[in-house]
Amino acid sequence: MVASPNRTMQRVLKFSMVLTSAYVVATFIFGLRAHSLALISEAGHNVSDLLAILLSFVAVYFQARPATAEKTFGYQRAGVLAAFVNAVTLVVLSVWIGVEALHRLADPVSVHPKQMMIVAAAGVVMNGTIATLLWKSSGDVNIRGVFLHMLGDTLSTAAVIAGGLGILWTGMMWIDPVLSLLIAAMILWSSVGIIRETLNILLEGTPRTLKLGQVLEAMQEVEGVLDVHDLHVWSLGSSSHALASHVTIADMPMSDCGAILNGINCALRDRFHITHTTIQFETTGCETTHGCSAPPELEAAGAHGHHHHGHNHSH
Repeated sequence: MVASPNRTMQRVLKFSMVLTSAYVVATFIFGLRAHSLALISEAGHNVSDLLAILLSFVAVYFQARPATAEKTFGYQRAGVLAAFVNAVTLVVLSVWIGVEALHRLADPVSVHPKQMMIVAAAGVVMNGTIATLLWKSSGDVNIRGVFLHMLGDTLSTAAVIAGGLGILWTGMMWIDPVLSLLIAAMILWSSVGIIRETLNILLEGTPRTLKLGQVLEAMQEVEGVLDVHDLHVWSLGSSSHALASHVTIADMPMSDCGAILNGINCALRDRFHITHTTIQFETTGCETTHGCSAPPELEAAGAHGHHHHGHNHSH
């Protein structure tokens, strides 16, 4: 029996957590012994990874849970929320490393480069392995967050090895805090991107991959559609989108509306991968004062004008 993508993802994340935990302890202890801020900042970087993996693990578990009467959309946002919390912690961490590095530039500390390099080499192997495993499933924003961390770690750990070599050859101790500053800048850059993307989803923004105008055009091109208004598109998770809209059609029996609704849903599914839709039909003779433009919450409560055909379509 082939394991489901979710089970596989959970296994990869568990394995990553164990490896990362061991490495965090090692880098922190050796960082203190070698007086290397670059190694200590690597430990911090890896704690953030551990957090990322742990949050993603919890999120993958929640995302797999079915919808309930209280959580009608299920737990798809759990992963998005996890990615957001994790990215915010990273911003704090990178600021701390930056401040510490500036102190060290002003007041240099002698560093043991050989220890730095040995620990960093082990880190490159470990982070590289985890990054490769996660690469195969980096479509999800939650998993992509972890992947970016691991990739960043692989690069920054490689930089620590180069720094160790530099200190060994030249004896210049400022290399260590400068490396720390670079690592901090990299953490900051990757986390700001994740914060923007997750905030957009949490604030019900239009998905970044979609242009609302194109969605509107695609709906208006469907035969029988006279007008489209009150169009809303938002993301449930990082890869599932929902749409709600009012569509004006000619006055016709309910049975004839099916073809129009089907045309709209096919266009949305095929062109934009939007599978969760709520379409409300209105007829041309409808006066706006009769509740056609009632707020969405009233419509949800069933306040449809007498000219409306309320259609709900979801799968």
